[in-house]
Amino acid sequence: MSSSRPATVGALRDSGYAPRSVKSEIRENLLRKLRAGEELFPGVLGYEETVVPQIVNALLARHDFILLGLRGQAKSRILRGLGGLLDDEMPVLAGSEVNDDPLRPISKFARELLEERGDDAPVAWVPREHRYVEKLATPDVTIADIIGDVDPIKAARGGHILADELTIHFGLMPRANRGIFAINELPDLSGKIQVGLFNVLQEGDVQVKGYPIRLPLDLLLVFTANPEDYTARGKIITPLKDRIGSEIRTHYPRSVDIGMGVTRQEAWTKRSGVAIETPEIVSEVVERIAFLARDDKRIDQRSGVSQRLPITVLEMVVSNAERRALLLGEERAVPRIVDVYAALPAITGKMELEYEGELHGHEKIGRELIAAAAHGVYDDRAGGADVDDIVEYFEQGSALQVGEDSSAEACLAGFSTVPGLLELVHGVGLAAESASAGAKAAACELVLEALVAERRVTRTSSGSYRRPPHEDGPGSGGGMHTFDPFGP
Repeated sequence: MSSSRPATVGALRDSGYAPRSVKSEIRENLLRKLRAGEELFPGVLGYEETVVPQIVNALLARHDFILLGLRGQAKSRILRGLGGLLDDEMPVLAGSEVNDDPLRPISKFARELLEERGDDAPVAWVPREHRYVEKLATPDVTIADIIGDVDPIKAARGGHILADELTIHFGLMPRANRGIFAINELPDLSGKIQVGLFNVLQEGDVQVKGYPIRLPLDLLLVFTANPEDYTARGKIITPLKDRIGSEIRTHYPRSVDIGMGVTRQEAWTKRSGVAIETPEIVSEVVERIAFLARDDKRIDQRSGVSQRLPITVLEMVVSNAERRALLLGEERAVPRIVDVYAALPAITGKMELEYEGELHGHEKIGRELIAAAAHGVYDDRAGGADVDDIVEYFEQGSALQVGEDSSAEACLAGFSTVPGLLELVHGVGLAAESASAGAKAAACELVLEALVAERRVTRTSSGSYRRPPHEDGPGSGGGMHTFDPFGP
């Protein structure tokens, strides 16, 4: 407790303290932040013009609200960020389980304490981080968990009858009084729990073991849900849905740039021991995989493709480059497109497939997404460039093996044998002539992956680039250019 804070009810009253509801408190702090131009939800990107204004409107209207969205759309992060709109500290009657306001108590314990000690009743101060309570809804959650239950041991020790309010062991919701109570995945709560929630929302009374107890809780109630579950019949009871003030829809990043910003912020890419240099084209390929997956009919869009997909993929891409650098004794690790293929386990584990997708398989779809993402990056940055010499090289029967454990210098030596490849990379700005060997190798791989997506070149699972399969023609006997993975 801060020494500058009043320590008794009398001192608190003399200080000019006036009770106010938690929704009024949040509204006043929100208005102050808006006037000062402060950031409301640090770390939440892409919602500045869509979701955040709707949340602000709901809070200014003093509404309880629900966030509807698929997995990986920062719903929980937003709810936890609401705690920043609470006061730094809040006075409560010391010993109260339900955060009783010293000047406006609601529990029997608080009323008896005030009758006994009056203005000398002790006051405690609760920090804002203790005023946010969150519960993940599961089918096994009970009324006792949320509201409370009679505690026979309390009754026996205090000599109370079971109908006495002092025998109650309060649940999460009463303990969150004068704060924020959040429930994740609301439709997963059983019907009787939902009935208890809307009773608190509307009437403010609670029944424990059949005993009516008037407990006017002061709460901001916030929820999250999947739209599919929330609108499905039988998942959420209509009276509860009717009492939630605002329904706000979240969404995935609406541009690749915003998505890259989120991924860059969340991914763990700073490693000790080896310097990491991630070319922007590689980061963009990783992000485009998620964007393509969200439009692929073979992937279940009701389940969604979480923003965690590009985050974990980028982490694995960096890890594979780090492993290669350690294996080759290099001081700098530069991720390449081949490292994106090495991150397939982080892609396949994040996709729920439709029936058609199951026929193709996770890995095949993952490889197609990588090639299509590389083509998208290439098309944006170098679309229309002349690649005839490159295609002709493979059409003549030549092949190029790019191993994921090959050094950047070795890869660059191999790519230099392909006519026009390095000239294209430099000419369109995929990599500057002064760029590192790793960055140049990544850019060359990007061009070849784009040709794979156009079916003008074939890439085998072992990393070999060669002509697409068709009838034999002139030059079919050309050899494969390969190189030592540990050096040129």
